[in-house]
Amino acid sequence: MTSQIKVGNIKIGDGVPISIQSMAKTDTRDVLATVNEIRKLEKAGCEIIRVAVKDFEAAKAIKAIKRKINLPLVADIHFDYNLALSAIENGADKIRLNPGNIYKEDEIREVVLAAKKRKIPIRVGVNSGSIRSQVAGHPSTSLGTGRSQVDNMVISVLNYIKILERMDFYDIIVSLKASDVISTIEAYKLFSKKSKYPLHLGVTAAGAISTGVVKSSIGIGALLLDGIGDTIRVSLTGDPVEEVIAAKNILQALNLRNFGPEVISCPTCGRCQVDLQGIVEKIESSIKSQSASCMRRVTSCKIAIMGCEVNGPGEAKEADIGIACGKGSGVIFKKGKIVKRVKEKDIVRELLKNI
Repeated sequence: MTSQIKVGNIKIGDGVPISIQSMAKTDTRDVLATVNEIRKLEKAGCEIIRVAVKDFEAAKAIKAIKRKINLPLVADIHFDYNLALSAIENGADKIRLNPGNIYKEDEIREVVLAAKKRKIPIRVGVNSGSIRSQVAGHPSTSLGTGRSQVDNMVISVLNYIKILERMDFYDIIVSLKASDVISTIEAYKLFSKKSKYPLHLGVTAAGAISTGVVKSSIGIGALLLDGIGDTIRVSLTGDPVEEVIAAKNILQALNLRNFGPEVISCPTCGRCQVDLQGIVEKIESSIKSQSASCMRRVTSCKIAIMGCEVNGPGEAKEADIGIACGKGSGVIFKKGKIVKRVKEKDIVRELLKNI
């Protein structure tokens, strides 16, 4: 059980749904491009957005961006604490600080005072590749001798939190990200035993979509299964919309949130005699379409699309509705019972109608 914080109008922590985050990949100084990307991410299901603040022009752009978006906006700050102060002044809903490059107490104090005044939280965001040995080895916190990368990540966060707490600041969220999946899991597990601050989960620098989704699903999924994590960001080298889709899929696969009808389909084999891949793609596209208002009324529906009689309806009898295909045709079934036979060309239309 973790404490609860608020980022804009989104609550994070115990008792509320796990929220989905992403990060704009545009130059924050380009207000139009950034706003357009954020709107695209919001449409995909993103609930909190982060932007890079690399200079004062980017910090000042936050004010213009905020006027044109609906999502809470997080300012990602590195190296210069003054950028955090400017981002707060321009309306940021949360500040991310990296203990590896903003670590002087007098500078942290300035940011805390500004955050307290605006009543916004701070994320203490540790990355395994940017830990200062002076911070990680601080004598006030010890996890024993022979410290590993995981130990140092956790110590770094705990020591940073102590600085914030000495300033009477507790509106904190924490992340401990490594590019290595096992290290990420171990760091979050270790920290969760020592603190009740809400956790932002993610595997940093996870890579391109093909590998990054796998790493993120394993790392984030393993932690969520253990009841660890309050908000997630899937980090991918690619379209940020793919990050949001992956995050939604992770949460839905674990039955933690429901974003719409679930499609299950067989991988196909030599027995399949229809274009099953094309059928699945058309069904999924229709379900995801924002114009398909009827779909929003069947969010708990499980749809099975199976390539032959072996996989359906028998193996898919738990589905609410589905299709089992044969040679150029298929049978629509509901709760395992066949209700209609259709030709291949009519499968998509008839299945959608029945859904």
